[in-house]
Amino acid sequence: MSENKDYSRNKLIDYLNLPPLDIEICDVTLRDGEQTPGVVFMKEEKIALAQELDSVGIEIIETGFPVVSASEKEVVKEIANMGLNARTCCLSRSKLSDVETAVDCDVDFISIFIAMSDLHLKYKYHKSCEEMFSCAMEAVEYAKDHGVGVRFAAEDGSRTDIEVLKKAFKAAEEYKVDYVSIADTIGILNPSTTHYLVSEIKKEVKTPVCIHCHNDLGMATANTLAAAEAGAKQLHTTVNSIGERAGNASLEEVLVALRIQYGIDRYDTTKLTGLSKMVNEYSGIDPAVNKAIVGKHAFSHESGIHVCAILEEPRTYELFSPEMVGGTRHLIVGKHTGMKALRGIVGNMGYELSTEELTMLLDRIKNCTDTKHGISPSRLETMINETKKH
Repeated sequence: MSENKDYSRNKLIDYLNLPPLDIEICDVTLRDGEQTPGVVFMKEEKIALAQELDSVGIEIIETGFPVVSASEKEVVKEIANMGLNARTCCLSRSKLSDVETAVDCDVDFISIFIAMSDLHLKYKYHKSCEEMFSCAMEAVEYAKDHGVGVRFAAEDGSRTDIEVLKKAFKAAEEYKVDYVSIADTIGILNPSTTHYLVSEIKKEVKTPVCIHCHNDLGMATANTLAAAEAGAKQLHTTVNSIGERAGNASLEEVLVALRIQYGIDRYDTTKLTGLSKMVNEYSGIDPAVNKAIVGKHAFSHESGIHVCAILEEPRTYELFSPEMVGGTRHLIVGKHTGMKALRGIVGNMGYELSTEELTMLLDRIKNCTDTKHGISPSRLETMINETKKH
C-alpha cells in the first residue's frame, strides 16, 4: 500500500516481517450491540444498519438471536434474504430447538456456542464439559445436515484451559464446522496473551479461527489486531464499540487500524462517521467526545502550536484526514489559541483583521470566563464584527 496525503503508514510494523493478514470482519452490532443494557433496535433500524454495514464492505453481519422472539426471528430472516453482498449469520445456544429456529432464518451460517470454562460449567450449566460438548455437536450435526454453515464458539474461551480448548476445537473439526471461535467474554486478555492463545490454537487446529473481544480493560481493539497477527481469520466488531458492559472491539477503530497499520484498504472508511451517527441515534448512546475515529474531538484542535501547524499541513497533528472517515476538522478558539493560529482561523472564515484588531480579539477571547467548552463559530464571528467596529 502506498503512503498518501490521507494517512501515514506505520513503517515500524515492517520490522516485524509479518505475512499479509488474511482476515474478514464479522460485525455483531445487530446482536451483541443490541445486548447493551437498554438498547433495542427496531426492525427498520436493523435493516438500515445491515444495508450500511454492507455498503462499507463488511463480509459478515451477525443479524441477531432468533430464538429470543418471533419478531427477532422475522428480522433475521428478512435481512438474510435482502440480497446483501455480506454473508449473514445468527446466534444459537447448543439446543436443537434454537438451531431449528436459526436454520429456518436462511442465514449462511449459525454461531453455536457453549462455555467450557470451569466457572461456567459449575455455576451456569451444572454439567460436565463432555456433556456440554455432546449437546453442541448434536446441534452442529443438525445444522450441517440442513445445509447451513456452522461457527463453533467457545464462550469464555479466554478462561478455558487451553488444552481443553484445543481438544474441543479439534473434535469439532471432525464434525466439519466452518469456523472455531474464541470469545474473550469478560475482556481478560491483553495483546500478548491474545497472540499466544491464538497461536497455540493455530498450531493444532486447521479450521479458520475467529476472535470475539470484549472491552472490559479497554483493550478489545488491540487484542483483536493481535489475534489477526497470530492468524485469526474472522474479527468480530461492533459500531461505536457498543455491547454488554464496556462493549466490544470497535468497528471503526479496527478498520482504520487495518488500513494504516497493515495496508488493508478494501473497506469504505468514508462511511464510518455516518454509520456511527446512525448507531448513536438508534441506540441512544453517544460515543465519548474523545472516542477514536468518530468522537466529536477526534479532529478538533485548540492549542495554538497545533493549529498553526494544521493550517500549514494537517498531517503534522492528524494521523489521517477527517475525510478518510467521513469526519470534519474543527479548529477551536479558546484560552490556548495564539496570535498566528487566530490569524489563520479568522482568515479561513473570510475576514482580514489588522494586527491591532487581532490583538484586541485575542485579548477578548482569553478574558472570556464563560467559555469552558470553547467559543462557537457563530460567537467568534460576532466577536470579529464587534472588534472591527472599534
